[in-house]
Amino acid sequence: MPELPEVEALAEFLRERAVGRAVLGVDVVAFQALKTVDPPVSALGGVTVTGVSRHGKFLDIDCDGVHFITHLARGGWLRWREDLTGAKPVRPGKGPLAVRVRLSPGDDGQAPGFELTEAGTQKRLAVYVVRDPAEVPGIAGLGPDPLAEEFTPEVLKRIVDGNRTQIKGLLRDQKVIAGIGNAYSDEVLHVAKMSPFKIAASLTDEQIAGLHEAIVTTLRDAVGRARGLAAKDLKAEKKSGLRVHGRTGEKCDVCGDTIREVSFADSSLQYCPTCQTGGKPLADRRMSRLLK
Repeated sequence: MPELPEVEALAEFLRERAVGRAVLGVDVVAFQALKTVDPPVSALGGVTVTGVSRHGKFLDIDCDGVHFITHLARGGWLRWREDLTGAKPVRPGKGPLAVRVRLSPGDDGQAPGFELTEAGTQKRLAVYVVRDPAEVPGIAGLGPDPLAEEFTPEVLKRIVDGNRTQIKGLLRDQKVIAGIGNAYSDEVLHVAKMSPFKIAASLTDEQIAGLHEAIVTTLRDAVGRARGLAAKDLKAEKKSGLRVHGRTGEKCDVCGDTIREVSFADSSLQYCPTCQTGGKPLADRRMSRLLK
């Protein structure tokens, strides 16, 4: 799933390529992806892209006051096309293509654009056309952005105080902190040397300060690695930069211990026992249920 660093990189990528171009048309292939009806998608036709920004994991393309906003969900991605002049008309079907946005040609005569695609059977990619980003429920309910200056250790302390949620789940809750998903929550907790099952309310002031530092540095480093890359290269960059997430069975770069996994119904987390849990493996709850 694209998380804050990848969406930030996509926003920067589109700022360089899409801003200043007019929208020639938006072709919706997967109709279930479009979550709004007013204004209609056709309202984007002929309007110039004036800015691109990010709200948590939402990508916001501002077309002179009409916002084309997408959430890529777990299996979605944005593919930039240098020239869509000869692209075949899109038709609803079973393929991965969900939406195609065609932009005006440049001096070279090429008419670029981008396509939103979604792999897998769980079709959760969402597109909104709104006048105000706050009209999107997921954006209206977002917590603070962890890369904003306003996100201080004091803000994090107010978030965790009295909260009985496990810290892994808290970091992933978009209403609490915007933009962190399954992968980067694993990475943050590894840097912070903290168990994913630790109860948020039990954190000391020192641990809160350390967690805040881990959140900010982990995300900034990831954004820095992604900066300047083409959209097609961002997935590979994310995977190569992860130290624990998705690396079950490999050795921890910090201590050399074996990275372990805890599996859930539709996801899993990875961690290092030596770095995070005092050397004790966490119970894999899925396996525990199977053994009962």
